[in-house]
Amino acid sequence: MQGLTTVGGVPIQRHHLLRCHCGAVVLRLHLPDGVVSPRRCDCSMCRRRGAIVASVKLADLEIVQGHDELRLYQFNTHVARHHFCSVCGIYTHHQRRSSPDEYGYNVGCLDGVNPFDIGEVPVNDGVNHPADANRA
Repeated sequence: MQGLTTVGGVPIQRHHLLRCHCGAVVLRLHLPDGVVSPRRCDCSMCRRRGAIVASVKLADLEIVQGHDELRLYQFNTHVARHHFCSVCGIYTHHQRRSSPDEYGYNVGCLDGVNPFDIGEVPVNDGVNHPADANRA
């Protein structure tokens, strides 16, 4: 699936770095198709953080620096694993609840990328999460 290969004139590299605000956490993403399917979510967590996210397979995200600075937050079903920098508090990525074989990542943390240059992005219905249909 072809994604955004440039955002606001910034080319998305095949191996693009992602950093938290303070630079303590650095990730390397394998993005051969660019930023694929950027979106927002309206679940209680995403509503509050307001990030535009896209996804990569688990093997396509590497923690280059700051593993010890990352903190984990889980809530509700404790399936999704939300990671943020313990120094600056910025959400960098999460292991997805709806697709546990993928990480969602904060597009605004990609080096050189301003997520407001993407324009309109779809909003996923996280309030009525598809995995909730399996719970009684």
